[in-house]
Amino acid sequence: MSVASNPKLLEKYLSLDQHGSVQVEYVWIDGFNNVRSKTKTVTKVPQSAAELSEWNYDGSSTGQAEGHDSDILIQPVALFNDPFRGGNNKFVLCETYNPDGTPHKTNYRNACKKVMDAYADTKPWFGLEQEYMLMDPETEKPYGWPKHGFPEAQGKYYCGVGAGKVFGRDIIEAHYRACLFAGVKISGVNLEVAPGQCEYQVGPCVGIEAGDHLWAARYLMERVAEDFGIAVTIHPKPVKGDWNGAGCHTNFSTEEMRQEGGIVAIEKAIKNMSKRHMEHIAVYGEDNDQRLTGKHETGHIETFNYGVANRGASIRIPRQVGKEGKGYLEDRRPASNIDPYRVTQIIVESTFLPEN
Repeated sequence: MSVASNPKLLEKYLSLDQHGSVQVEYVWIDGFNNVRSKTKTVTKVPQSAAELSEWNYDGSSTGQAEGHDSDILIQPVALFNDPFRGGNNKFVLCETYNPDGTPHKTNYRNACKKVMDAYADTKPWFGLEQEYMLMDPETEKPYGWPKHGFPEAQGKYYCGVGAGKVFGRDIIEAHYRACLFAGVKISGVNLEVAPGQCEYQVGPCVGIEAGDHLWAARYLMERVAEDFGIAVTIHPKPVKGDWNGAGCHTNFSTEEMRQEGGIVAIEKAIKNMSKRHMEHIAVYGEDNDQRLTGKHETGHIETFNYGVANRGASIRIPRQVGKEGKGYLEDRRPASNIDPYRVTQIIVESTFLPEN
């Protein structure tokens, strides 16, 4: 079940004077690849995450610690405007640490940041395409689907316009505007192939910023959908059968790839990634085998291939990139439920494999 928000009643309280205090929502990633959050009052408007203090939470309630030693530390790393409270209020993405100061095993950002710093001079850019499905908590089916039976087959829903083709546009629009207000680098949205399935794009982002902004966008999506009393799933195959799964296609380039003749660097990176295909698959999302079947615009999970404009390939070189001989590549293997830090890290590591 779910309960939608009452915005008119809430507005009475949100309009009250805060007398100089600022509410900061600390957001972190739990042991189940979900976001959690809680609020702290501070006495001045923070201008960066570095100005905010370390905090802690009960890791035994988030799948990250045992009850007898449950404190997990959270360190602010990326600051955003809070679209729900407005004004000078903020939310901040945090890394998780053990009491001894070492990164928690579910903290993938820490290792990713080291790799991005090591290759910062290559100027790695990422664009992440987050697919998701809106779910009706009452029916436990995708939002807009009939209570009994199934909707019409796929075909009319992708980038659809009009009743019977679009479900939840108000949620999509609310999330888009919330991201823009927050300062999240959201570059677009569209309806996807399956009914009730949607996508937003984050980027271009440089290095570690890609993971930070995708997690911030996910947090905002959960909060926006909560207001509407609707759930969100990023499972790569939320509905079994002849329906498209959900991915997080990852677009990647370095400065060399974006310059004249960059196709040579693109093809070299693809060759290097092909050598580590199963290592990539290992961090490309849980239950990705249900999605990467070779059908529904995917390659097969056990094979690696690439091609120009081929949406059935592991890696697609966009048509315009092939024509201009420079640009970027699209890794189509990552599932919708990836941790973006793990994906962006291994892409950069593989791209710069030493010559054999």
